[in-house]
Amino acid sequence: MVKTLHPQNYQDVYYVGDYYRQGNAVLMDLTDVPGSEATQLVDFAAGLVVARGGEMQRVAPRVFLLSHPEQPERR
Repeated sequence: MVKTLHPQNYQDVYYVGDYYRQGNAVLMDLTDVPGSEATQLVDFAAGLVVARGGEMQRVAPRVFLLSHPEQPERR
């Protein structure tokens, strides 16, 4: 399952981590997050996927897909 999230600020990072740790792929849309907070969210997400052996891909400007290793990329 892919969970789409639209964080409003860095405080919403909890939901990104929680859904990802539950085994969901996460589509993280940062278009509404101010620049410095968006950078913090991307940094957190990068650490999360590296720690879990997953991948993070930019699918559009300010939109990222966090996937697990067992989920093949679909186009």
